[in-house]
Amino acid sequence: MGHAIETQNLTRTFGGVAAVDRLCLTVERGEFFGFLGPNGAGKSTTIHMLTGLLKITSGSARILDFDLQQDPVEVKRRIGIVPEGLALFDRLTAQEYLTYTGRMYGMERSVIRSRCDELLGLMDLQDQRKKLIVDFSHGMKKKLALSAALIHEPQVLFLDEPFEGLDAVAARSIKDILNSLTAHGVTIFLTSHILEIVEKLCGSVAIIHKGRLVARGTLDALREGILLETGDQEAKKMTLEEIFLSRVEAPEASAKTLSWLE
Repeated sequence: MGHAIETQNLTRTFGGVAAVDRLCLTVERGEFFGFLGPNGAGKSTTIHMLTGLLKITSGSARILDFDLQQDPVEVKRRIGIVPEGLALFDRLTAQEYLTYTGRMYGMERSVIRSRCDELLGLMDLQDQRKKLIVDFSHGMKKKLALSAALIHEPQVLFLDEPFEGLDAVAARSIKDILNSLTAHGVTIFLTSHILEIVEKLCGSVAIIHKGRLVARGTLDALREGILLETGDQEAKKMTLEEIFLSRVEAPEASAKTLSWLE
């Protein structure tokens, strides 16, 4: 068995500009992996390529030993995705949407019904099953999108900003679900700007900046790398946020403020 995800010189250009530039990355099976970067760094573009939503300009990607460009249908059967924009069908009810998703994956209706009941119960949406999605709150839509991504029992789960806009109760519920998935061998590929959550959940991370990979490893390995570069013993205590800022050329904090507050 090979890696869950493997890319070689993965590249996507728009009008001659590389949004993702020769990305070489491996993610092990069963790993909870954080994929980080500033706005516009290429995170969502990478996920869109890895899930077959966006054509690869050059390079290659393999998911669960399947070549993404040669076997896209086999890849899509084995992955789930919660995109940042969610892309739900607002005029369906929650139950109708999960049923549609299950049928799209060729699942038996009896299995869909059983898993629909279980997922809606787990997400605390059982009393909302006949409610139109358009009337859902943002947090409810996030939980429904995750339910749809899980209904066919994917082996790799791609999550693009799954915690954005969630209250503490919903975020805790989803974190518990995700941890149980990795405990059962599911690979999770997570992007999030909430670095505290990534630091708690992910075993290793990669940082992308201007389309290029600038760091990869566990937090301890990244701290050790900075220590070797700088010789600063304080690197041993660096948080993920501090590591991230050191790798993306973030400007020093300034005392600038609004003119009318001076």
